[in-house]
Amino acid sequence: MSKRDYYEILGVSRTVTETELKSSFRKLAMQHHPDKNPGDKQAEIKFKEINEAYQILSDGQKRAAYDRYGHQAFENGGGGGGPADMSDFMSDIFESFFGDGRRGPRGANSRERGADLRYNLEIGLEEAYTGKNETIHVPTSVTCEVCSGTGAKAGSKSRQCPTCGGHGRVRASQGFFSVERTCPTCGGRGEVIDDPCTGCQGAGRVTRERTLSVNIPAGVEDGTRIRLAGEGEAGLRGGPPGDLYIFLSIKPHAIFQRDGADLFCRVPIGLTSAALGGEIEVPTLNGEKARVKIPEGTQTGKQFRLKGKGMSVLRSREMGDLYIQVLVETPQKLTARQRELLMEFERESSHSTHPETAGFFGRVKDFLGGLGGSA
Repeated sequence: MSKRDYYEILGVSRTVTETELKSSFRKLAMQHHPDKNPGDKQAEIKFKEINEAYQILSDGQKRAAYDRYGHQAFENGGGGGGPADMSDFMSDIFESFFGDGRRGPRGANSRERGADLRYNLEIGLEEAYTGKNETIHVPTSVTCEVCSGTGAKAGSKSRQCPTCGGHGRVRASQGFFSVERTCPTCGGRGEVIDDPCTGCQGAGRVTRERTLSVNIPAGVEDGTRIRLAGEGEAGLRGGPPGDLYIFLSIKPHAIFQRDGADLFCRVPIGLTSAALGGEIEVPTLNGEKARVKIPEGTQTGKQFRLKGKGMSVLRSREMGDLYIQVLVETPQKLTARQRELLMEFERESSHSTHPETAGFFGRVKDFLGGLGGSA
């Protein structure tokens, strides 16, 4: 006897929402529950139908399968317009939801791509400024030279996997569904090697340390990633290689701090130089020196810009700027004569020689006076 339509059993349309479906199920389940209908065989059968229908329609994937194939989606065998068996049906369903539209075996013609590799490389700020060619040594998997990546011993070859028939996948039934998984015999390759290569034990690749040359362009920043295509691990049994990614980090510099393309350098100067003015020599990252004129009365924190003396800009002929930040150094360990001279200077100083000090304490006086007036 043919089964009733699940939507009809629950009294809903095929466009029913999840909320409406749940509401209808609860109402019918309470109505036909065996506890409310003791000894009523028809109510018991109806209750089972309601539960079966809700179990299918409340599950998104099962509902989609039912909408496409009807009851045959959940029965082994059966004819009509559906799949010949449950395995074929589930293959269609998984392909519809997760596939790329290309059916067929994954086996002998499918080669596994090698893994991408990461290499951390630390360089100095000067090297980031000029750029360089760096030689690195990377332990990686390379194609076996003995078997040329086939994994098979000379004179032999692989054969189709007897477990999966060359598909690389096997199916196992789990309740209503057939679950597809990687073939345990061939590891998803679709083929097995009876006489493996002695050089790589059938893998088609061996571990070696490779020496590579990396071109680091001028102007790279901390965290820059450089990709070397095809320099990653070799693929299994002749598969294409992965890529190698070089991640750059730049060591802190003893003199310069970097902000993008600009450089900053803190330069201490003496008290007399700050007061009387003069010139100082400062270093630049290219190894040359530049002269900076210090005006009279220069204070700590004063900044001087040297245009075009900063960092290289990546893939450009432009240059950043160098900013010199002055730090006025207070003298220490004074001689008696130096103390005497400073004390004499202090006695003769006025608001005009210390305008910042006079201005600050003037504002303090006004502030405290205002507090006193409001009290």
